[in-house]
Formats: sequence, structure tokens, C-alpha cells
Amino acid sequence: MPIAVYGHYGFSLLMIPTAAADYLEYQRFGLIDALAPMIDAGKVKVFSVNSINMESWMNKQMDGAHKAIRQNQFNEYIFNEVVPFIKNATSAETPIILSGASFGAFHSVNLYFKRPDLFAGVIAMSGVYDLMEYTHGYYDEQVYFNSPMHYIPNEQDHDTLEKMRNGKIVIATGSGSNEDPEANKRFSDMLHNKSIPHTLNIWGNDINHDWPTWLKMLPHFLREKRKEKREE
Repeated sequence: MPIAVYGHYGFSLLMIPTAAADYLEYQRFGLIDALAPMIDAGKVKVFSVNSINMESWMNKQMDGAHKAIRQNQFNEYIFNEVVPFIKNATSAETPIILSGASFGAFHSVNLYFKRPDLFAGVIAMSGVYDLMEYTHGYYDEQVYFNSPMHYIPNEQDHDTLEKMRNGKIVIATGSGSNEDPEANKRFSDMLHNKSIPHTLNIWGNDINHDWPTWLKMLPHFLREKRKEKREE
């Protein structure tokens, strides 16, 4: 699958598209332009991958079991092909932050918690983290293992939990049209119950599930990350 690359690097940002979009979506809707000051200053190198959602959960003609198989193939593609590609384009020591909006937020969170050894954190915007929201009632073991609201509460391995706790996790949403702040609160409560440090940001009723929100959110949280790094 194609990958779009922008900028030099202080850290790497791996972006996952929204529901049925492609690897150039964030450029088309202006988010790469919004990040341009950080990209041009060499603070971040941005990688944007293609979506497989129309070959999985967004494909209404596809059998549920086959959708789950495609989801797992996407995960393995990120872990085994995209991460090495990023490391080769930067360095083995350069941290990788995941980010996405809407269904891209779900993917970003799921990828982080499945392999916290590979990623330094996640910035998730306007997401829902229960895969059952997208499966139209289908449920099997692979849905369970790709649904953070299901598998994280049952994680008992100390080393895995410690890796989960080491990253910088931002869960952000608005409270306006088509946003679901209650789902984000439930996810935050679950992370608290597992002693996983994170930041929950719920913005106001004027913050809708749309591009103007994400154009504000992502630069804001990346600036906060840079500020935290300077203060360490």
C-alpha cells in the first residue's frame, strides 16, 4: 500500500485515515498544512498510510469473519512493514506516535495497545474504542482481540501492562454534533481502572465531529508534546 511522507524529524507521526479514506486524506483536508510549521522546522516527520476499511468493517457485503481477517492483516502490515519503513526513513531511536480521527482514532488506539513496544504514544481524536460499534452485531475472538474496550480490561500480564503505561496517550473529543464524549469517558475510566496514565480532553459543545475540530486538535496536542519534551 502507498505511504505519504512529509518533513524531516524530531519524532515520527504515523497517521491512520478516517472511515473510508485514503493515505492522502489528511493532505486534502488541510491537516498537513496545519502541521507545516512543525514539519518545516524538522520537529516531526509525518507518515500517512492507506485505509483498508472498505475491505473490512465498512464493506456491507463482506462476511464478518472475513472482515476480522482483513483487520488482522492490516495490523500486521503496520507492525511488520510500516514500522520498519519508518525506522529506515528516520532512525531506530526515533519515537513513533500514532494518530487518527474518527475510525482512524480507533485504529490508532488499537495498534498502540496491541504493540506498545513499537510505539511511543497515541493521539486519538473523536474516536470510539469498542469495535462492536462497527461490526453490525458480528462477534468472534478476533473482534474481541481488536476491540480495546474488550481486551484491555482483561489484560493481566505485568510486562504488557507496563509497556502500555509507558506511552503518552491522549484521548480527545468534542461535545458537539456527532461526537460521543460519553464513550470517551468510558474508555478513560477503563484505562484508569488498569492504572494506565493518559490524558482525556473533552472539548465544548461547539466542537463537532468534523475537520475543523481535527485541524485544531492535532497541532495543539503536538505542541503540548513538544512542550513536555522540553520540560523533561
